[in-house]
Amino acid sequence: MTDLTRRAFTSLLAGGLTAAVLPKPVFAATRVDLAAAPGKARLVPDGYPETAIWGFDGQVPGPIIRVRQGEPVSRRFLNRLTQPSTVHWHGVRIDNAMDGVPDLTQSPVAAGDAFQYDFRVPDAGTYWYHPHTRSFEQVARGLYGALIVEEPEGAPEVDRDEVLLIDDWRLTETAQIADGFDNIHDWAHAGRIGNWITVNGDGRWRTTVARNARLRLRLVNVANARVFGLATPGLDGWVVALDGMPLDAPQPLDSLVLAPAQRADLIVDVTAEDGKEAALVSQDRDGAFKIATFAVDGETRAERLAAPKALPANPVAALGQLSSARKVDLLMEGGAMGGMRGAMMGGRMMGIQEMAQAGKIWAFNGMADMPREPFVAADRGETIQIAMTNDTAWPHAMHLHGHHFRQVTSGGSLGPLRDTLLVERGDTAEIAFVADNPGDWLLHCHMLEHSAGGMMTWIRVA
Repeated sequence: MTDLTRRAFTSLLAGGLTAAVLPKPVFAATRVDLAAAPGKARLVPDGYPETAIWGFDGQVPGPIIRVRQGEPVSRRFLNRLTQPSTVHWHGVRIDNAMDGVPDLTQSPVAAGDAFQYDFRVPDAGTYWYHPHTRSFEQVARGLYGALIVEEPEGAPEVDRDEVLLIDDWRLTETAQIADGFDNIHDWAHAGRIGNWITVNGDGRWRTTVARNARLRLRLVNVANARVFGLATPGLDGWVVALDGMPLDAPQPLDSLVLAPAQRADLIVDVTAEDGKEAALVSQDRDGAFKIATFAVDGETRAERLAAPKALPANPVAALGQLSSARKVDLLMEGGAMGGMRGAMMGGRMMGIQEMAQAGKIWAFNGMADMPREPFVAADRGETIQIAMTNDTAWPHAMHLHGHHFRQVTSGGSLGPLRDTLLVERGDTAEIAFVADNPGDWLLHCHMLEHSAGGMMTWIRVA
């Protein structure tokens, strides 16, 4: 295993350096401002310039918003960028008008304007916020932050609660964010994959812990398109929640895959010896690299604590009999090495070359970009089952707004509640959910270039 910080920056990014430290959590009991603004962050070592970023309150990540389940969140969003923006509260089963999707739930917030977001958080868990206007550029420039909703009771016994936002950046040799956000090659392939990984804006995030300390790690993949395969040498424990939703029972932690926008809550014990290091390791085809280090100093207790209990369940409607669910199909098409020759777009059929000239190279059910009519028009309380077939050469992280769903396996068993599901190339994945949140809700690929390139549709709940 290689320490990521020893990779040569001259080959486009070696070593990292501490960037802006995460601010202290803010309990949202009063109205406060949240500004999207330019800023600077030290993503790379001394000797290189700071990186010009866009961040909430001008920092990367934006401020942690920490509330208790059922409490209000009130933020006046100030757009200090040079282009329109919004805030989407990812994974929150939110009032539709507060969902932050331009031209579906609200108008884009123009440069210099403001918008008031007010909502209550129904579910405890780990969530995040980011723009939904030119998100392929704005998220890549650093616009994201964590929204943590605390359990009112039944929270696990831990010594530390750490929020870790994992990102990859595409930087130049002068440590600046590379242009080319509209690169059609990225859009038609895996998306914008970076060359420098950070945790909480820090290329070599590090903390000191004690042996046998118990940690709650809240992991969030905020990258545009990179799928992270993660391992935790020196840390042993359990996965207790995915995408904010508690598992029915903690599952032993071996390795973990986080697609863009997915989250995982881990309860881990530090098992590395005093004087050694535990780590969060990114594993990919180029090797294994430490992206977060836990230096062990001393011992908290002589023995490990007992295994944790399940977190308290959130009030998500249970699925009824799937035999009576309305079943619909969603076919993913397009991209490089795909067989799509064209799709409906703007009310007429276009060939793939004309589509590409307009920046659209993906489609759902033969329709590129947002259709005028909803993919599904559901009655409130109706159970919907969607079979999503990936007929492309690339994986897609499918995200449904306003709801959580369960994957339905070929044998009919149900997976954990999620809001984002990775569908591998050539696979079909079925999801089912109760459409109980009224409004118009986006369904899209969270590889942000894929979404901008045509992979988006919407459902309406009456």
